[in-house]
Parts: sequence; C-alpha cells; structure tokens
Amino acid sequence: MRNLDSWLAQHDEDILEPDRLICDPHHHLWDRAESTYMLDELWRDTGSGHRVAKTVFIECASGYREDGPEALRPVGETEFVLPVALESRRDSEQAEIAGIVGFADLLSGDAVAGVLEAHLEAGQGLFRGIRHAGGWHASDDIRNSHSEPPEGLYADSTFRRGFARLAPLGLTFEAWQYHTQLGDVLELARAFPETTIILDHLGGPLGIGPYVGRLDEVFAAWKPAIAEVATCHNVVVKLGGIQMPINGFGFHKRDRPPSSEELEEVVGRYYRHGIDCFGPERGMFESNFPVDRQSCSYRVLWNLFKRLAKAFSEDEKHALFYGTAVRVYRLAA
Repeated sequence: MRNLDSWLAQHDEDILEPDRLICDPHHHLWDRAESTYMLDELWRDTGSGHRVAKTVFIECASGYREDGPEALRPVGETEFVLPVALESRRDSEQAEIAGIVGFADLLSGDAVAGVLEAHLEAGQGLFRGIRHAGGWHASDDIRNSHSEPPEGLYADSTFRRGFARLAPLGLTFEAWQYHTQLGDVLELARAFPETTIILDHLGGPLGIGPYVGRLDEVFAAWKPAIAEVATCHNVVVKLGGIQMPINGFGFHKRDRPPSSEELEEVVGRYYRHGIDCFGPERGMFESNFPVDRQSCSYRVLWNLFKRLAKAFSEDEKHALFYGTAVRVYRLAA
C-alpha cells in the first residue's frame, strides 16, 4: 500500500488568493485503529496556506455511545466532536470547528424528536442538523451508504414523519445519495419547502460499477437532474466531494497526484453547472476531507475552487467560499 503523504508530496503549488476568507462546510473527524483524522490532522490541512477561518463537522459514525438505548447512540458523535470543537478555539490563527451535523435515524418517525433534542443539548449551541445518507444502488459493485438505507428512503412515509421534526427545531437536513436518486431529493424538497436541504457532493455522480467508462453518459444524466433540484429554493448545494474513487475519475490511481489545473480540466464542468443552477447564494465549496485527500491535497483542492471562481465578482466569491456556508449553518460571522 502506498504512503499517501509521500504520494501527495510529489506535487505542490503556490496558493492562489491566499487572503480569501474560507469556511469549509464539510469535513470529518475520526480516531480509528486503521487511521486518525483529528484536530492536528485537520489543522495540518486547513493551515497549509489557504485562509480557512471556520469549518463544519459532518457525521461519519464516529464516537457513538457503546451502550444505552440504540436510538441515542449516535448522540455520542456530538459528544465526541464537541470537545474537539471547543479546543479548536484556542488558536485564533487556526480554523475553528463552528458547527456540528450528526445522525439520527429518521426512520424512527415521530420518536426521533427525543434524539434530536439530545443532540441539541449535547452540542451546547453548535449542533446544526442531521445527515441521514440515502445512497442506495441495486449493483453489488456500489456500496450503499454507511447508514444502510433501504431503497427509496427519502420517499418512505415513516422517514418523512421524522424529517418533519427538523424544521420546527431549526435543523437542516444533509442529503447524500447517488445521482440516480436525485429525483428522490427533488420530491422530498417539494414536499417540505420550509426545511433547508443541503445537497452533498454535487448530488453524487457515480463512476464505478456499471458506470465505469461512462463519464459522459453520467454527466448527461446528472446535468438536467441537478437543474431540476435547483428549482427548489430550499435546497443548497455543496460544491465538492467528487474527487472520491466512487466518482470514477481515477485521480487516486495516478503515479503522481493531479494539479489544480488538471482537476479543473476533468471535473470543472460539474462545478460550473452546479454554480450555474444554484448560483453563489445557494452554493458553497467544500473539502470533504479527509476522504477527498485520496486524490489531492487540501492546497490543490482549494486552488481548484479558486480557479473555478475566478470569473465571479468579489461578492459572489465571498458567498461561494464563506458567506453561504456561514448563513446556511447559522455560524457567527
């Protein structure tokens, strides 16, 4: 197995617009036997040259309680992240973890209310929403989401009863599924226009399993589906998270990591269309680190974003890099 640090070190580049203020609204933390990504590792990335002031932690099944009621065990993740977030405030020169998004099983229907309230209490003012991933595919070559969703999760009536509990508590919903399921997101957004839905990873274009070697076909199917979802003004898109192996671009298989120019050439059309559809006021660049670190460094990734945004006005750039995320997640500016 290759050493990822050594592989990434083969390519470096100067930071573009180093003074550009950034809120990274999508990263994870974990402390596992096989790998660790905690505050030191996060700061290694966020402090590598770009001006990242704030971040938002997104659930990844870390730190669950090991006992007690099953429904409440995911609250352990908020309890796991909170002290890290508080610790991140000690160095004003480093990124502050300013928001937490956790998991609660919305398939428990109305009963999920108690879990949401427990997250809010555990988060001590930092808890912002729920992600219940819905990634499902019939192909055995495509792994379903870690939350083990059934087919058609977002249309399930019990799930929707749980979903209805979010908006009254001021909580957002993070949608993570594959591009083949964007119609499900569309119907969910139409059914709950008062709930803010944050669409992760540009809607999840697939490039593995039956989609290997079919990048143009996937783009052709994804493009109108994203445009339709964007007609729902309660949906905000995260512009990022498509450098993963499941997206099929193969960056992680290269002898050398890609430059920001190479990334732009391959994936730029996805980002440009996403911004065209949602606009800067409903779009936010995200790192999805450390997952996307399999394909490029943090320095290179945010240089890609700055290349993609170079034609926009200063106000539009501010929205894409900072303002939209701070507004949607209700972070102190």
